Amino acid sequence: MRDGGRLAAAIEVLGNIDAHHKPARLALKAWGEASRHAGAKDRAWVSGLVLDGLRRRRSLERRIGQAGPRAVALAALRYDWDWPIERIAEAAGEEPHGPGALSEDETSGLAAPHALDDAAPDVRGDYPDWLEPHLTRAFGEGRSAELAALSRRAPVDLRVNSLKTDVVRAQKVLEPLGVAAAGLMAGALRAPAPAAADRAAPVEAAPEFERGWFEVQDLGSQVAAAAAGQIKGRQVLDLCAGGGGKTLALAAAMGNSGQLYAYDADARRLTDTVRRSQRAGVRNLQVRTPLRNDALAGLDGRMDVVFVDAPCTGSGTWRRHPDAKWRLRPAQLERRQQEQDAVLAEAAAYVKPGGRMVYVTCSLLMEENEDRIADFLAAHPGFAVANALAQIAASGLASDDGLALLAGRQTPEGYLRLTPATAGTDGFFVAVLERRA
Repeated sequence: MRDGGRLAAAIEVLGNIDAHHKPARLALKAWGEASRHAGAKDRAWVSGLVLDGLRRRRSLERRIGQAGPRAVALAALRYDWDWPIERIAEAAGEEPHGPGALSEDETSGLAAPHALDDAAPDVRGDYPDWLEPHLTRAFGEGRSAELAALSRRAPVDLRVNSLKTDVVRAQKVLEPLGVAAAGLMAGALRAPAPAAADRAAPVEAAPEFERGWFEVQDLGSQVAAAAAGQIKGRQVLDLCAGGGGKTLALAAAMGNSGQLYAYDADARRLTDTVRRSQRAGVRNLQVRTPLRNDALAGLDGRMDVVFVDAPCTGSGTWRRHPDAKWRLRPAQLERRQQEQDAVLAEAAAYVKPGGRMVYVTCSLLMEENEDRIADFLAAHPGFAVANALAQIAASGLASDDGLALLAGRQTPEGYLRLTPATAGTDGFFVAVLERRA
């Protein structure tokens, strides 16, 4: 495909997302299925421009002085991809596949952009304006900078699977893909975010991936899993296991000792957990399916650790799923809080005296984080806050430099809040609670 056809395709996909409120993943898939002539590079180009446009939609529309899918795509080429106006004009006017010649207003907006200095914080930070009070509460005057960092492309983070190999061997085989030590966690590797129009490093195509040497997992997610502490030989329940990313991290930390239980309210999501655990060499895992009425029978009051990767708005993952921030609505935030209260109350029943519960969200919002813990503690006086950083240190999984960085990410209560701006990770909140003996 020529540039004009690619640009027209990106505008089409953005319009489809707007018109039908479709997730970007599905809209891009639909375009790909209807465009059999598009090669891998074409798909990467179109996907990259669509996602970059969604990441910075508000500020891009402000700079070009117009709104809508076409304006977003053109502004992303100019201000994110650094295309000169002449190249954009040539692509737009290509016959017969380009989206149409630039108008005078578009040319003016690309040549002399509107300043962002005097724009509203939600425009500078590229987030929905209704979230303004929520983000102000969490970040104060730093909210625009925090959210701007969440509007950039994300790197590809890997967790080396200690059940199969070590970080030195894994790094050596992945060096040709630009993978290096990520810092923060001793067993973490990272491939940098791809440049404009490029594909992310194809780490899953490496033979060692199928051999279970490593998993794709954000660095913040690895930190959250380490908050389970020292769990070798223990009884651990992953109550919201989903596809199994943190389940596998817990299994590796346990070294195939003790017993790990994985449960999720959606039985379909556990299918990936089974497949991935086999590839990773996990031997101490029991998958408990909700298709059985007594799925968690016999676990009450017996768990040393109950890990709760709670359902949430996912606001901390907007680097990777930028369309989600524009689909989020106040009613969804309210529903998530209700679900979080319910899963915390459920999890409490499985923690034994002296045991711990780890509460994790990939949300930036205090309403899903500190507020939920406060309400839980008010209703469950038998639990108290334990220091999350101390548990991560006890796990032995963090580097010394990583522990020093995380020390600066503690809240006054002893929780952890990670963001792209402050920790180089996705947005995560981690709280550890201990049931009094």
